[in-house]
Amino acid sequence: MRALAAGLWLAVVVCSLHAELLHSSDLEYLGAFRLPDEGDYGWNWSGFAATFYPDGDPSGPVDGVPGSIFALGHNQLQLVSEISIPVPVISPTKNLDDLNTAATLQPFADIPGGMFGNLEVPQAGLAYLPAQGGQATGKIHFCWSQHFQEFVPTHGWCELSLSSPLPAGPWRMAGYTPYATADYLFDIPEAWAGANTPGRLLATGRFREGFWSGLGPALFAYGPWNEGNPPLPGATLTQVTPLLLYGIQQPGIPEILTADSMAMRTFNPDDDWSGGAWLTAGDKAAVAFVGTKGMGSWWYGFMDGTVWPDEPPYPPVPPWPYDDRGYWSDSVKTQILFLDPEELGAVARGEQPTWAPQPYDSLDIDVVMFDAERDAYRDKYSLVGAMCFDRQHGILYLLEHRADGEQCLVHAWRVSSPLGSTTLSIELVTPTAARLFWIAVPGAAYYDLYRSTASQFEAVGVPWHIAVAPDTSFQFSEGIADPGDSFFYRAGVRNGDAASPPSNAVGECEFSLSAPPDRPDGARGD
Repeated sequence: MRALAAGLWLAVVVCSLHAELLHSSDLEYLGAFRLPDEGDYGWNWSGFAATFYPDGDPSGPVDGVPGSIFALGHNQLQLVSEISIPVPVISPTKNLDDLNTAATLQPFADIPGGMFGNLEVPQAGLAYLPAQGGQATGKIHFCWSQHFQEFVPTHGWCELSLSSPLPAGPWRMAGYTPYATADYLFDIPEAWAGANTPGRLLATGRFREGFWSGLGPALFAYGPWNEGNPPLPGATLTQVTPLLLYGIQQPGIPEILTADSMAMRTFNPDDDWSGGAWLTAGDKAAVAFVGTKGMGSWWYGFMDGTVWPDEPPYPPVPPWPYDDRGYWSDSVKTQILFLDPEELGAVARGEQPTWAPQPYDSLDIDVVMFDAERDAYRDKYSLVGAMCFDRQHGILYLLEHRADGEQCLVHAWRVSSPLGSTTLSIELVTPTAARLFWIAVPGAAYYDLYRSTASQFEAVGVPWHIAVAPDTSFQFSEGIADPGDSFFYRAGVRNGDAASPPSNAVGECEFSLSAPPDRPDGARGD
C-alpha cells in the first residue's frame, strides 16, 4: 500500500553511531562445495533456509571448517536435513568436479510436523540457538509463510534430532504482518541484544517482492522462550521489537503502508532479499542481507518487457516461458548489503523511525557465482537463497540456487577485520630467564614472538607460536653463544592467513642465559 505522508517523523538525519563496521573488503572468498545427491526431491530446488550448528559433525576431520548446516531441501516438500561442511574449494574455471561434496548427517524430515499445512509459494527460515531461559536443550527455531497470507501463526521451534523433532508452535508476531516477519531467521549477538533488545536473541524478517512488505528488507527481534517454555500453540508473541521496516504497519492490514520517503535508497520492486546474518569479527560488526538485486528501470508485467497496466485495456499475455506476471527490471545481480547495527539499535530504542537505517556498503558476488543468470526456460528467477554464519570461526555460508544442475551450491567467505599490532615489553625474572609481555589484540588466534641479534631486527631462528588465550606473557631462557650478546624481540599477531604489522622491538638483554636457543612450533613458556 502506497501513501504520500511519512507519518509523524518530519525529518530524519542518520549518522553512523558505530565506529567499528565490517565492510565488503573484510570478506575473503574461500570457495564452494556441493550438496549430496539425494534424488529428485532432495536438494533440487532448495536453499531457501539454512542455519549453522557449531556442535555438528563432532567426529569430522580437523580441517578448519567445523560444525554442520541444517538446511531446507526441495521447495515443494519443505523438509530439513543436516549436512557436514567439507573444505570449500575455489575453482578458477567454475568446474563442479573441482569441488568437495557434503555428507548427510541427518536425513530429510518434516520438522514442523505438518503444522502449517500446504503453502502456496512457501517461504521459510531456520536459526539454531543454544538453550535459553528454562530450556534444557538447544533448539532449531523456524518460521513458515506463503505468498498471500493474513495475520496467521508463522513461528515455532523444534529439537535438533530430526527423527524426533518435537515441534512447538506455531505462534504469531503481535501486530505485524507475515509479509514482513516470516522468511529469514538468524541469531543476534548477546552483547548487542543485552544493550538494545534484552532477552530477544532472534532476528526474523522478510522482503516480499513489490511493495507489500515495505520498500526494503524488514527485521524484528524476538525471544519466544520469554513467553512460555514453550508458548501455547496459536499464541501471540507480544515481545517483538522492530529493528528495520521501510514503511508503517497499520493495525489489521497485511500490506505495509509505504512512501518514497521511507524507502531503502537502492530499493527496486524486483529485489529479492532472501537471507540475512549478523556478522561480527573482533570489535567490528554488520547486519548483512543477501539477495537477487534488481537493476535499472522496473515494471510490473512480464519478463519480455510487456507492461501490465492498472486499468484495461490489458495487453495479450506473452507465450511461455514469459507468461509469469510480476515485477521485473532491466537486469539483476547477486549482492550482499551491509547495515550498521548501531542504527538498528537506535530504532530498537525508539530514537529513529524504522526506515532510517540505510546500507553503508555492498558486495557484488556474481563473479564467484556459478550460474548468476535468470533463465525463464528453467523457471529460475531467484539466484541466491539463505545464508548462515559460524560466528566462532568467522565463516559466512551462502546458498546459490540451482547452480549444480537443479541443486544448490554452498559458497563460503571468511569474515575478518585487519589485525592490529600489539605492544611488547620485557623484564628480567632471574639472572637466567626473562618474560615478555604483550597487549591482547581482538581477533588474534596466536602470537608469533621473533628475536634478533640486531636492533634493526633481522629475525633469527624459528618463531615461538603462543596460543591466544589466556596468555599475554611468555617466560623463556636463551642460549648465548658469546657472553655479552644482546637479543631483541618483536611480536606479530596472526589469525589464519591474516597477520598484523610487527610490534615495537624490546631487548638488549645483556645477561647470561643457558637454555637452548630454539623451540619447536607450539612450545610454551615455563
